[in-house]
Amino acid sequence: MTSTPERGTALADRPETLADLLGGRRGAVDATLPPVAFAAGWLLGGHSLWAGVGAAVVTGAALAAWRLRRGDRPRSVLVGLLAVCVAALIALRTGRAEDFFLVQLLSNAASALAWVVSIVVRWPLLGVVVGVALGQRGRWRRDPALLRAYARASWVWAATYVLRVAVFLPLWLAGQVVALTVARVALTWPLVATALAVSWVVVRRSLPAGHPGLRHPVDRVVAAEE
Repeated sequence: MTSTPERGTALADRPETLADLLGGRRGAVDATLPPVAFAAGWLLGGHSLWAGVGAAVVTGAALAAWRLRRGDRPRSVLVGLLAVCVAALIALRTGRAEDFFLVQLLSNAASALAWVVSIVVRWPLLGVVVGVALGQRGRWRRDPALLRAYARASWVWAATYVLRVAVFLPLWLAGQVVALTVARVALTWPLVATALAVSWVVVRRSLPAGHPGLRHPVDRVVAAEE
């Protein structure tokens, strides 16, 4: 009984990380299950698209039901299930199993562009996401040190999307369904976990000594008045 308060104190004293704020790996793991089910169904069904699509949709639906029962936000759950259904419809429409991964390829290309543009226009997406998670709206942008830290760390995330496109595109062009599945798994949750860790290090090293941290942006106007 005496260990519980001590453990709670230790957790409270532990430095908060981006993984704590954003989660990340749980959703990334969930995102890999339908593609794995698709590849398994496609292989076991003798390269049958219907077998692969059926396995992916059933897995996606079961996963969505489990996440809803666990209390996850319905909108995020439905978006995940919709992505699986769209990928399945594209594959059925074209008759090419590799096109099940086309949505993933295009979304990563769009995401890479969005992250780069956000940095250039000084609205780095990492700051936007963390600011929303912390309920700060745009207050973090009035802190030059925090804005610079988020911009530098956002390059880490932009690089992850560029890497996925560089790997997925030649495999998709070559019609390598199994290799695409392996790449999808390898470049999803392990890459997300790595990006969380690296971008957190970049943020911390970019902030000057004595900065109060992500939860306490230093308002440049207020600081100047003081």
